[in-house]
Amino acid sequence: MTQYAVELRDVVKRFPNPGGGEVNAVNHATLQINHGEFFSLLGPSGCGKTTSLRMVAGFEWPTEGEILIDEKPMGRTPPFQRPVNTVFQSYALFQHMTISQNVAFGLEMENASKAEIQRRVEAALEMVQLAGMGARKPRQLSGGQQQRIALARALVKRPAVLLLDEPLGALDLKLRKEMQLELKALQEHVGITFIYVTHDQEEALTMSDRIAVMDKGNVLQIGTPVEIYERPNCRFVADFIGETNFLLGRVKDFDANNVIVVLEGSDREVVGIPLGELRPGQDVVASVRPEKIRIFDNATLKFGVPANQPNIFPIRILNTTYIGSDTRVLVDLGLGVQLKVWEQNHLSTLDALAYYTPGQELWMTIRPENILILPRDN
Repeated sequence: MTQYAVELRDVVKRFPNPGGGEVNAVNHATLQINHGEFFSLLGPSGCGKTTSLRMVAGFEWPTEGEILIDEKPMGRTPPFQRPVNTVFQSYALFQHMTISQNVAFGLEMENASKAEIQRRVEAALEMVQLAGMGARKPRQLSGGQQQRIALARALVKRPAVLLLDEPLGALDLKLRKEMQLELKALQEHVGITFIYVTHDQEEALTMSDRIAVMDKGNVLQIGTPVEIYERPNCRFVADFIGETNFLLGRVKDFDANNVIVVLEGSDREVVGIPLGELRPGQDVVASVRPEKIRIFDNATLKFGVPANQPNIFPIRILNTTYIGSDTRVLVDLGLGVQLKVWEQNHLSTLDALAYYTPGQELWMTIRPENILILPRDN
């Protein structure tokens, strides 16, 4: 087996812009995607993720650099000669054909025998849990079922790599979440490499073995979902993946494995862990996830928190939003700074005193390992 299923080596893709110049849709991207991996390209619209996928598929060719599949340079190899298949958001099913005919279409174009086509179509429909529905037309199926047919049509040709361009984008939220789990289970069952394009952070975290976060054509970070969420390497990644709070400050000193930061506009200090090379006096930003902040009243603080624990601050409750599983709290830290705090609702109660109310004067604390200190982006 080759080392990588797909590899991008210093790939650049330029497109002309209306002003007569050029824009780098993909800017010197280098990726190594393993065999049997569920790999996601994640980023906002226009970041280069779909262009990258289209270059792997052969619909676009790199301006510079090289794309390899199973270590074979693709060069200007056309799409139909590459061992890949693509599933699009629009499904692109033939409405006048039956489900079986839709799935069989690619095999018929390859002049496979009728017996081979029937056997593989039945196996593909069973794989996507639609066995026995081959005689129906696409319009007789739900959106989720139509997406499964599109998957079956792609998988029936047994590609080495399956490319998926936001395939769940047209589904409603509940069905989308169900299909995420089904798609991941299907990928593990068939064992082939999936390259998945999405702008949905939760979707990428749910399904991926690894994620590449992109912005403005650049690959900013590659890692597992845990690495991307818990240890972002820059402010953009921390902000794009999930929710976070940012506190501006300047490095004061270092203490063991931590860094001490003085918050901007005050003499208050926070202690966190440094990500990247930092130096005293450097402008930095502290990233704190809302679910990692704890709120206490005076009694709890006095008896439950060590007196020498860092990152304890007085706060005032500004607003609360109850959403069932948790309560979203907006607090005033002073200094013109507001922070989002998410508290899970462990207790089922209608007692109004169990919930925070605007104007309450309380305290908050954050463990140092939950404050990530990053170089400040200009």
